[in-house]
Amino acid sequence: MLIRKDTISFEPKLFFCQCEPAHVYLKLLGSVLVNRFTFAGQYSMAPHLHTARKLFWILMNSLLRFTFMFVNNCVAIPSYCLYLLVLQPLRVVDAPTFWYIEGVMFRWLLAMVASWGWCAGYTVTEWGDDVRPMSEDEAMVIVNHQSTGDVCTLMMCLQDKGTVVRKMMWLMDHVFKYTNFGVVSLIHGDFFIRQGKAHREKQLVYLKDHLDKYYYSRDRKWIVLFPEGGFLRKRRETSQSFAKKKDLPYLTHVTLPRLGATEIILKTLGPQQENGILGTEGNPPGQSIKAKGLQWVIDMTIAYPNARPMDIQTWIFGYRDPTVTHVHYRTYPIKDVPVESEALTDWLYQRFVEKEKLLAHFYKTGSLMTIEFCFPRSVNIHPSTKTKLADKFSPCFLGLAGAFPPPDGQKALASRNMTLDNVWLLIVQTFAFASGYMWYSVLTHIYCWFF
Repeated sequence: MLIRKDTISFEPKLFFCQCEPAHVYLKLLGSVLVNRFTFAGQYSMAPHLHTARKLFWILMNSLLRFTFMFVNNCVAIPSYCLYLLVLQPLRVVDAPTFWYIEGVMFRWLLAMVASWGWCAGYTVTEWGDDVRPMSEDEAMVIVNHQSTGDVCTLMMCLQDKGTVVRKMMWLMDHVFKYTNFGVVSLIHGDFFIRQGKAHREKQLVYLKDHLDKYYYSRDRKWIVLFPEGGFLRKRRETSQSFAKKKDLPYLTHVTLPRLGATEIILKTLGPQQENGILGTEGNPPGQSIKAKGLQWVIDMTIAYPNARPMDIQTWIFGYRDPTVTHVHYRTYPIKDVPVESEALTDWLYQRFVEKEKLLAHFYKTGSLMTIEFCFPRSVNIHPSTKTKLADKFSPCFLGLAGAFPPPDGQKALASRNMTLDNVWLLIVQTFAFASGYMWYSVLTHIYCWFF
């Protein structure tokens, strides 16, 4: 139907075309208005529909992941405990073999936790010194602590470090004892430390006894601890207040470390000679050390993009976009680490000021151009000196680098993307579920025999 302009009157009483009935045009106008509002509604609702679909997918994905991990824990952890229960006679006859088997299964359990983040796209890029050649040496590992995700990150990035995972010992807050993984850590021989002034002295005595009893008898190599004594968000304000009062470095991305556990570990596990010197150098010919002891201190710095720490909930539900966590390593021979309280305090504070510089650089630039800071090997920062350590650092030169500034004498810092073998992870998961089914069948038959 065509409407000619010359047939339409714009007078109120002659609004419609004179050649067609009025109801025809009313119908046409209604159709146009309906279509117009329909299209407008589609355009306005499109972003909301996209958001709704995305939210629905996140919820479904989180639900599926949680269900899988719940079942994963229900089959893997009881299987680990039951295997070791059955192998108790072997522990009496051949303890090294028993703890070897326990270590292998412990590594598999940690690999399962690592796979939760790996399949969600949470990966690790490593910087600094290569610690893989030290996997068979005794070492103390000090790590900055931001969230519960730090432990998961360590479980992932240490998987490709030889025998480290199965021979390592963790120092963690006593709260972890009551988690699903607590029973595994208890069996493995990890130490749960209780925080607070009221418990501090007793806990250090317990730690020394624990190290004497379990470290060498179970052939442990690396011992991992968080010297800050708590999460960054919980300790930052207290640490800054203490630093201001004692004229110590004012730190934002880390907190001032506590000396207690570090000192006990060094004095208990460090290679001590008869003259009290820490280290293996200067040993008279023919004189042997009772135990090899610690050979290295490995300083690990964990950095999350945009200073957003990864927590355990993120690893479980996987609602965050794929994220690359950066881990920086720096190693120190044990002979360079002091053992006296005052000197060790200075040394440990210096390490965390370096961490502050590393993290500040990472959060500011992320990559490429950077200022290389000259880190002096020895800086006196004891409270009695009233000297701020931050003033001891000065920029040296601009150069190309990565997420972290390079060490002295280097213009670039190499990185390595840590990877996990998907086939191996599948085999580990398959073994866990098969073991769960086997133990369920065995326990069911035993129950039927008695009842």
